[in-house]
Amino acid sequence: MVTPMLQPAPAMNETTHDAIRAYYHALFSAWGRQHWWPAQSRFEVIVGAYLTQNTAWTNVEKALGNLRSARLLTIGGIRRTPLPELEQLIRPSGYFRQKAQRVKTFVSFLDERYGGSLARMFARPTAELRDELLALNGIGPETANSILLFSGNHPVFVVDTYTRRVLERHQIVSSAASYDEIRQLFEQALDGTLPPKRSLDGAPSAMGPQGACHRPSRVSTAERSALAQVFNEMHGLLVGVGKTYCLKSQPRCEQCPLQKFLPAAK
Repeated sequence: MVTPMLQPAPAMNETTHDAIRAYYHALFSAWGRQHWWPAQSRFEVIVGAYLTQNTAWTNVEKALGNLRSARLLTIGGIRRTPLPELEQLIRPSGYFRQKAQRVKTFVSFLDERYGGSLARMFARPTAELRDELLALNGIGPETANSILLFSGNHPVFVVDTYTRRVLERHQIVSSAASYDEIRQLFEQALDGTLPPKRSLDGAPSAMGPQGACHRPSRVSTAERSALAQVFNEMHGLLVGVGKTYCLKSQPRCEQCPLQKFLPAAK
């Protein structure tokens, strides 16, 4: 096992941007498309973004399955479902009382501000809509950006624990870096980057791990801008690194596609 050398991270500059772009191309070449977010509708993405807080995705899938079976995984379905019933349907996701109330709050926000229309909401300028989402109870930067990128196809980068862990071990950011500093690093580094011509479908393979890919879905295959597609793929690829190789303890650096970029390797 290669033990990453933890030293103060360098200042963010063009060399840092080059590294981010190199990571993107190396990971995409290894794993192809990741098909984020796995959903059949934009509203399902939003509900999933709430439900995935503080729980595993397998638990979210159970909760979404309950809503789908009850034919309630729609804006109207959530609107008309009594809160106690909604709580029981999403119970597998954990913190179900908080999450049920927060999903209800989002639908009320959508109704009051945008007449219940996601299209009208996502037509808002990115920065303005992000501020509105962040003002809602239960929405932090990661959830807001997930809604903007994966549901609304706004070009914002989603930073999570895996992203931060990879960058810290590669000495690109320090542990003191803020969420927005890391977000802006990726947005600046990948601006102008085009999706690679090599287009792998990212479906689960018997040949081994393919990052954090999902099977293609209506949302994951939807048309989006080139930059939104790059941000989408890069997030999924880094999740694959974090879940498979860059583990919290005992990282598996030798098999990781980013191993050659580690400071220790250089």
